[in-house]
Formats: sequence, C-alpha cells, structure tokens
Amino acid sequence: MAIQGTILGDIAGSFLEENRRYIVKKMGELDWKRYPFFEDNCQFTDDTVTTLSVKEAVLTGRPFKDVMIEIGRHYPYCGWGHNFYKWLFPDERDTDPHAPYHSFGNGSAMRVSFIGEYFDDKDDVIKKAAESAIISHDHPEGIKGAVTTAVCVWMAKHGKDKDEIYDYMLTQYPENEYSFSGMPMDKLKTEYKRDISCQTSVPVALRCFLESDDYHSFLVNVVSLDCDTDTLAAIGGGIAEEYYGKTLDNADEIIKKFLTDELWEIYRK
Repeated sequence: MAIQGTILGDIAGSFLEENRRYIVKKMGELDWKRYPFFEDNCQFTDDTVTTLSVKEAVLTGRPFKDVMIEIGRHYPYCGWGHNFYKWLFPDERDTDPHAPYHSFGNGSAMRVSFIGEYFDDKDDVIKKAAESAIISHDHPEGIKGAVTTAVCVWMAKHGKDKDEIYDYMLTQYPENEYSFSGMPMDKLKTEYKRDISCQTSVPVALRCFLESDDYHSFLVNVVSLDCDTDTLAAIGGGIAEEYYGKTLDNADEIIKKFLTDELWEIYRK
C-alpha cells in the first residue's frame, strides 16, 4: 500500500521536522544511515491524518472536504499548518468557512498517495488528486503538487522505471523554471533549505526517491537534508513503497504503535 510508505515517512520524519537543526548544531552532521527511526519521540502528524481522510473519502464516496473536516477535528494538536488549522477550525465570524485559501503549500501533495494507488486509470488519478487538493489548496501550484505526486505513485505501481518517473516529473517541474528540480542529492545537501511549498517539496522528495535503493535508503536521503522531513518523507514515501514493493518488514507493527484506533481502522480497510 502506498499509504504505508506515506505514513511511515511521516512518523519517521516527525521528530526531526522541528529538531534537526538543533541536533546538527549540537552534535554535527550525523551518520544518517545509522539514525534510529521510529523512536518513542516520533508521532503521526497532520500528514497521516489527511492521508487517511483522503482514503476514507475515496472508499465511502463522500466529499473530500466533509471527511477531512470530520476526521481532522479529532486531532487538533497534530501539527497543522497555520492556514490549514484556520480552514479546519474557522472563526465563527468567517463569512465563508472552509473556503479554499489559494495555497501552494505541500499539504496538498502529502495526502494523495492513496489516490495514485487506488485508481487504475491515469485520468481518474489526475481528476481525483485535483479534487482532493482544491478543497483547501486551490493555487495552481498546490493542485499541480497533488497531481504530480499521485501520478508518480500510479506510475510506480504500474511498473514504470525511474527514468520514466523522472521524465514525467520534469514535464511538471522543468529545471529552468524550478530551482531544485533535477538537482542531485549531493548538491541538495549543501544548497537546499527547508521550504514548505509544493514547487520545491515535490521535486526534492522525488529526488530522494530516485537516488535510493530501497525504502530505508529513501528515508536516509530525506533526513540528510535540511527540510520539512515528515512531509517530504510522506510525499516520496508512497512512491518508494509502490516502486520497491515493500517498506519495512515490521511496517504494520510500527504503524499500529503510533496510530489511534480510529486511524488504524481506516488504514486497515
């Protein structure tokens, strides 16, 4: 399941999202290949909650917005971005509560892996990914981030190789228009700095996958960057899982340890 790769990525990167710079400043650059992922200081975040909300909406046929609000409100302290929190919990004075807010943040891309996994027809993947984004992230770049991520998951599921996935990514994020698109890992490690936009997060997450050998090495690539670790790992995690055909041997055990009963039930559907 692509969502397995997404949720594991979210949990693995959750602690480092806010603490990586402090750790590196205090201890120096670590040997990330030996980093102990999934320690007790990790947790699921909004990436997991929205990913499972998308799955629930697809399986039940209910509107993405309704399910996202219903489930999301059960987890007010899971790390929502400021604008999405305001969308999820609108002020009573708002004249248009839950209106999309023209965002190109990476929240639209982090939640779509199930769409790329579930639908067999590419056109359905594109349509549903756009629908899942537009409820909050209706900026063209926000929609593009969701569609690109979902299509890459779909391509990995359907046996496309890394060159084909990379070529598709470049049609959406041409190197001459997007600063980090096409940049190799060794250069990203010195030049990339944390950014929460789709236009940097999606191509960089793809690069972390493209230069990996398995799911674990994908995670290592993500945390070796000064980045939004949980979300980049969530975006690329579904692609890596579908491409490699597995994540970790004890994946479900890890996920069950961290999820609530409600979220675990959706995950297992």
